[in-house]
Amino acid sequence: MAQPLVKKDDDHDDELEYSPFMGIEKGAVLQEARVFNDPQLDPRRCSQVITKLLYLLNQGESFTKVEATEVFFSVTKLFQSKDTGLRRMVYLIIKELSPSADEVIIVTSSLMKDMNSKIDMYRANAIRVLCRIIDGSLLTQIERYLKQAIVDKNPVVSSAALVSGLHLLKTNPEIVKRWSNEVQEAVQSRAALVQFHALALLHQIRQNDRLAVSKLVGTLTRGAVRSPLAQCLLIRYTSQIIRDMANHSQSGERPFYDFLESCLRHKAEMVILEAARAITELDGVTSRELTPAITVLQLFLSSPKPVLRFAAVRTLNQVAMTHPMAVTNCNIDMESLISDQNRSIATLAITTLLKTGNESSVERLMKQITNFMSDIADEFKIVVVDAIRSLCLKFPLKYRSLMNFLSNILREEGGFEYKRAIVDSIVTIIRDIPDAKENGLLHLCEFIEDCEFTYLSTQILHFLGIEGPNTSDPSKYIRYIYNRVHLENATVRAAAVCTLAKFGFMVEALKPRITVLLKRCIYDSDDEVRDRATLYLSILGNDGLVDTDKDSKEFLFGSLEVPLVNMETSLKNYEPSEEAFDVDSVPKEVKSQPLAEKKAKGKKPTGLGAPPPAPVSGFDAYERLLSAIPEFATFGKLFKSSSPVELTEAETEYSVNVVKHIFESHIVFQYNCTNTVPQQLLERVNVIVDASEAEEFSELSSKELNSLPYDSPGQAFVAFEKPEGVPAVGKFSNTLTFIVKEVDQNTGEPEDDGVEDEYQLEDLEVVSADYMVKVGVSNFRNAWENMDPENELVDEYGLGQRDSLAEAVKAVTDILGMQSCEGTETVASNARSHTCLLSGLYIGNVKVLVRAQFGMDSTKEIVMKLAVRAEDRSVSDAIHTIVACG
Repeated sequence: MAQPLVKKDDDHDDELEYSPFMGIEKGAVLQEARVFNDPQLDPRRCSQVITKLLYLLNQGESFTKVEATEVFFSVTKLFQSKDTGLRRMVYLIIKELSPSADEVIIVTSSLMKDMNSKIDMYRANAIRVLCRIIDGSLLTQIERYLKQAIVDKNPVVSSAALVSGLHLLKTNPEIVKRWSNEVQEAVQSRAALVQFHALALLHQIRQNDRLAVSKLVGTLTRGAVRSPLAQCLLIRYTSQIIRDMANHSQSGERPFYDFLESCLRHKAEMVILEAARAITELDGVTSRELTPAITVLQLFLSSPKPVLRFAAVRTLNQVAMTHPMAVTNCNIDMESLISDQNRSIATLAITTLLKTGNESSVERLMKQITNFMSDIADEFKIVVVDAIRSLCLKFPLKYRSLMNFLSNILREEGGFEYKRAIVDSIVTIIRDIPDAKENGLLHLCEFIEDCEFTYLSTQILHFLGIEGPNTSDPSKYIRYIYNRVHLENATVRAAAVCTLAKFGFMVEALKPRITVLLKRCIYDSDDEVRDRATLYLSILGNDGLVDTDKDSKEFLFGSLEVPLVNMETSLKNYEPSEEAFDVDSVPKEVKSQPLAEKKAKGKKPTGLGAPPPAPVSGFDAYERLLSAIPEFATFGKLFKSSSPVELTEAETEYSVNVVKHIFESHIVFQYNCTNTVPQQLLERVNVIVDASEAEEFSELSSKELNSLPYDSPGQAFVAFEKPEGVPAVGKFSNTLTFIVKEVDQNTGEPEDDGVEDEYQLEDLEVVSADYMVKVGVSNFRNAWENMDPENELVDEYGLGQRDSLAEAVKAVTDILGMQSCEGTETVASNARSHTCLLSGLYIGNVKVLVRAQFGMDSTKEIVMKLAVRAEDRSVSDAIHTIVACG
């Protein structure tokens, strides 16, 4: 049943308006549709019934095949009516019903008759409907009518044909491409919409021919476009050509830049804005190129039209991210927008000012923002908070006023996401500005006194346990933490106990006081709180009840270096035994890689005769699988399993992908095979590997797959030995060998005799990144400083010409196979320099940190300064060797 449509009106906020279709049911409407069969048609009533049918269809109501067919045939009878309004409704319902190929023939003659009618409205709508429901075979019959319609004198008919061409291009491109001459003629039309649609269609036809697109743009930029809409399209196509051209002309000027600049003087505001936006988004745009665009945007800031003010300030906000100095001339105009009635405009103005303001203007901006924050929604407040965090990192000496502002708004009303954004900002400032630590921690302590969000309270307590003990006076935080033990729910109380224990462990002077407080916690009503208090008391008191060696304390009080999701999964999979749970067994990959065996459609074998299922994906599953195979059980601890690498094309007879399992001195290739031929059974499936291009590897053993029925994945293995701890690389050729047996379709039994066959697979490469596990660090700066500087190696490299810095950053990250930290994998579109922070675990379980600084000159030549710190100096050297050879 249709639901009431609730609409809030500006003048009647408390009144509700209901949909006129409230309460209609499909069955009743289908009964009403019988009026289409009346000898004397009532156009008004028929239009109302069609409107109800359209409403039901758009609300997601489904019609059965019989119901849709009956309605369709009834609707076709309405072509007898001469009522114009009813005819338009008929066109709409036919489009929505999407008749089958058999039914289309019934209505085609009527639509073709309308397509040649003297009534332009009939002609235009008939074209739209025909092109929506017709298939390729019938399209050729009406092609000449469509070509005539494209150059029709009536703009409505011409636009209808052009828009239909845009839709048909997706399904029948070869036919539409034959219309190029007519479309080219329509581009010269004086009608604005016709020129707009013609240009869009002509570009789509030629989009795969870069030279043709360039010629089209070159012709039209010389003044042949009159329609503002078409002009906006042309600006976008011009920008794309500029981006596609890797080098500037010999004079150093961008091709077509003069056209973009001339559009800034166009009489249509939409064209001016489109041109200004296009200029600001050019790769490597210079201050000289930006100046004219910034000037026109500044004029729009004082426009009486809200949409222009919004468009201008949003564009300037984007420019401020990469060229803040270019926007500073607009600051006075943007300050006036802080009080704009449109809160979106005001928010963008504030965040832009925070990006472009100087150190002396911080206090003045904070006063303006204070009055502004109470009037906007949480989603806008979050944008402002993020901008304030960036401003604080930009001007660290102003951390006090900015931190006080964040603290004040933290105590005001707000939702979870808003409060979390503030807490995250304070935490970031504390980590990046050492002087702000004590002030910021106190603000967080004051917040948890009244915090209503359990998640935020536990996160703050966890952060206090990391940073608090390292301050000049750790004791001042104890009161705030202990209060949580009495005044909060069990989850927060348990987190508070852990934080207290960390203070006691890391600050010797506080241990007696913490011990007394923890003793009070062992009488808590919650089991988790009591157990944690008892555990930490035993460790702090060294009473011998629990293991207090260095590793245990490091586990309880040190930083967790594995993803929590992986830790949870490993603990769930751990089966209690005499062997204790090994934290080192938890995979350090950021994500567990899926096995991703490809499966074809069809019915799978079931019952006792069905083959065993493929192993569950993930590091733990791989480790259990390999340790259960005697040939590989002696290889030791599995270091890493790669994501699957496809060795066959899609939709081939046999689907094979491979997972590379890395050990200290071995590597195992796991070939996941799927037979996609229903009439065949494969036996003795094996992979012959040629390692002639991998000289450091020697094959040890292989394990073939005895049987591979249709659509049932199986695995074959090949193991190689390599030098211990060495990141050996090489290329391997692979050939799938097997015996094919035909399967009787009636009995399902294979024939006794088979034929030996083989299938060539794609080559497989082992690369340096295979010996690195992606492991993130929560605080890169602290991790870097805690790493021995004696093991640091620094060198510079030339990376050649690249389209952008982002491409260079991705290339280096992929070569090393490391995890990017703190969002540094994201590079601004127009950036000329960038620093990327990487972290990982090298084979041998050696922690590695990389700080890569990139720079790009005017010729797009990129240089990189690479600083590497590792727990072993030889690993630092190995990382540099990988980059130098890569």
